[in-house]
Amino acid sequence: MAEEKKATSTKKDIEAVQAKQNIPESEKKPLNKFGKKEEYTAPDGKVYTFQFPGTRAAQELLDQSRNGYGVVVQSAYNESLWKTVIVEPNNIDWDYWDETEGYSEVMSAADNFLGRLLN
Repeated sequence: MAEEKKATSTKKDIEAVQAKQNIPESEKKPLNKFGKKEEYTAPDGKVYTFQFPGTRAAQELLDQSRNGYGVVVQSAYNESLWKTVIVEPNNIDWDYWDETEGYSEVMSAADNFLGRLLN
């Protein structure tokens, strides 16, 4: 009958495992994008905070903004951006844009932010 070998950990093995466990989270997950935030200052001086909703939510936002022919409906897409990606200010609606300058610039910046993190 063959003799069973028992696994014995050396001090060196234990130190290696402990060192591996002490790696900072930013090094373990260098591409952790979920919840990443960025501020954008519009030409009128208002500051908007963008937050990445996660890959699945971002993809669903894009999918739900398309019509039956696969073409992006810009009004639906922009509305989804301010409801999902723009977290500050949080009172954005169509009336907000009737009273505030920078609609195209802010929507373009939010789209750019989302696109960079989906890439």
